[in-house]
Parts: sequence; structure tokens; C-alpha cells
Amino acid sequence: MKYSYLIVLALSLSSLTANSQQINSKQQNNDQKNVLFVLTSHDELGDTGEKTGFWIEEFAAPYYNLLDKGVKITVASPKGGKAPIDPRSKAEASQTEATKRFNKDKSAQEIINTTVKLEEVEAEDFDAVFYPGGHGPLWDLAEDKTSIALIETFNKQEKPIAFVCHAPGILKDVKNAEGEPLVKGKNVTGFTNTEEEAVQLTNVVPFLVEDMLKENGGIFSKAANWNVHVVKDGNLITGQNPASSNKVAETLYESLK
Repeated sequence: MKYSYLIVLALSLSSLTANSQQINSKQQNNDQKNVLFVLTSHDELGDTGEKTGFWIEEFAAPYYNLLDKGVKITVASPKGGKAPIDPRSKAEASQTEATKRFNKDKSAQEIINTTVKLEEVEAEDFDAVFYPGGHGPLWDLAEDKTSIALIETFNKQEKPIAFVCHAPGILKDVKNAEGEPLVKGKNVTGFTNTEEEAVQLTNVVPFLVEDMLKENGGIFSKAANWNVHVVKDGNLITGQNPASSNKVAETLYESLK
């Protein structure tokens, strides 16, 4: 009888432990944050005959920064499928620890090659949205009605919305709840006129990010060319250039807590 009692007690304790582990596992899953990354599908650099796309550092650094913290990331683009990487961002001078990690990461590369179609995602399924830059977004995402509506929905839900480098240009036609430009009266930053001049694309891009943000009523600030500069105003997070991408991710993660 004594041994039978001990066996029953052991089984009961084992069952309680298993149930506790299941509850903890479910709790962890419920606590996991979901962030949507949106990439450009555009790969033509104006009329130059050269290619463009998204800047790989501006994807890779935030991607690994958040992934390593347990954030679940979904990557979408207007057309879905393979998102184009700007060839310039693959140059040796543009490589960082994050891009080198990406170059060896078959799983991450597959995610880039099989992005979800943007029209298939819902803001309700995510805790935040992040837009990497590169010149491509100035041609498609800045005009994409699905993207515009998505950002407006995230904003209405008061969820973090983050952009880096050229990506703040995507806010060109995005409105706030009052129907005014979302950036009006907001502290913002983005790829500067002098940085665009430095890469000799001032007369190639459809518009200058700095000029657009100012024209839409944004309170624009900047650091010296290529220096880290990130601005947070409410749920809006903007970064100036590729060097700012990692800090944008850190600021976004803090906003998720």
C-alpha cells in the first residue's frame, strides 16, 4: 500500500509538472511579440539602367537584433516572393557583422526570397511594423495604397511604426486620424539631402526624403552624414541612415515592452 501510494503521488507530481510546463510554454507564446517587416518590390533605379531595391544592412541589423530577443518576424512586400536587394549594399565597403551573418544564413535568405504578399497581412496580427530603406521604396511603397492603409491602421491602433533611411519617404501620403499628414508636427528624421547628394542620386530619386518630411510638416532633425541618429515621437520611430538601423530596432523593441 505504501509503495502504491508513493507511485500515485509521483505520477500526480509528474502530471502537475507537465501541466505547469505547458502553461508556461503557452504563456511564453502569448508573450512573444510579432513584428511585420515590409520590403520594397521595386528594383529599377529610375532611368539610369541600374538596379536598386532594399538596403541589406537596414534589414539584417534590425532582423537579427529582434530575432535574437525572441521576436517573431514576418516579412512582406507589395508583390510577394523575392524582394530585391540593392546591389550597392552588397559592396565590401557596406558590409557589417549583420550583413555577414545574413550572407551565411540560408534561412534568412529564403525568407527574403519568399516574402508574403502585402495585401495578405493584417495589422491586427502584429504588435509593430518596420520598414527598411534603400531607394526602392521611394518608387513603390511611397505610392502603394495597401501600405499606406496598413501604416494608418497601425497608427490608429497606437502600435509602434518604424522606418529607417529612405523608408520615412513611405510616409509621403500617409494620414493621421485627422486626415492630415501623419508626420505633421512630429519629430522625424530620414536620409538627408546632403547624404543623397553624397551618393550622387539627388536628380535620380522621385523626391528627396528630407524635403518631403519638411513639406508635410515634420520637425526634421539630423546628424552629420552617416552618423547614427534616431528619433522617437510617440509611436513613430525614424532613423537617418544605414548606420542608424540597429538603434531603430533597439528603440522599437523598447516600445514593445
